[in-house]
Amino acid sequence: MEAAKQERMSMNKGAMNFVVPGEPVGKGRPKFARRGNFVTAYTPEKTASYENLVKLHAHAAMVGRPLFDGPVAVEMHLFVTPPASWSKKKQLSAISGDLWPTSKPDIDNVAKGIFDACNNIVWGDDKQVVTLSATKCYGAKSCAVIGVTAL
Repeated sequence: MEAAKQERMSMNKGAMNFVVPGEPVGKGRPKFARRGNFVTAYTPEKTASYENLVKLHAHAAMVGRPLFDGPVAVEMHLFVTPPASWSKKKQLSAISGDLWPTSKPDIDNVAKGIFDACNNIVWGDDKQVVTLSATKCYGAKSCAVIGVTAL
C-alpha cells in the first residue's frame, strides 16, 4: 500500500512547486471592531499581507495551468532563521539541522493560511488537500517551499 502511494506521488502528473520568500506567518484569529451599532470581523493585517504574498507567488507558478480539480497532496517546508541573539556557532548548528525550531509560528496555522491563500488559484478549495507533509526547520533565509501534486 505504501509503495503504491509513493509511486502515485512520484509520477509528477500535475505537480507544481513555488517558494514564498520571507518569514512564514501563521493565520491569525479574526479581530472584531465596533462600527456604530454593528460589529465587523476582519483579518489581522499581518495575516492578510502574508496571504497576499502567497497568492502572488502561487499565481506566478500557476500561469498557463488549470486549477487542480481533484484530490491533491501538499508538501510544505517552512524555513525560519535562527535568532540573531544566538552565537554564530549555535546559528550554524541550527542551520545544519542539529536544532529544530519550537517557537512560533505554529506549523498548522501557517499551513491554514497558505491553504486559504491558494483557494481559486492552485485548487478550487482547500478541502481537495487529502495528504499534507509539513516540516519546520532553520534555514539561512526564511521562506516557505510548497509542492502540490495531483493524486
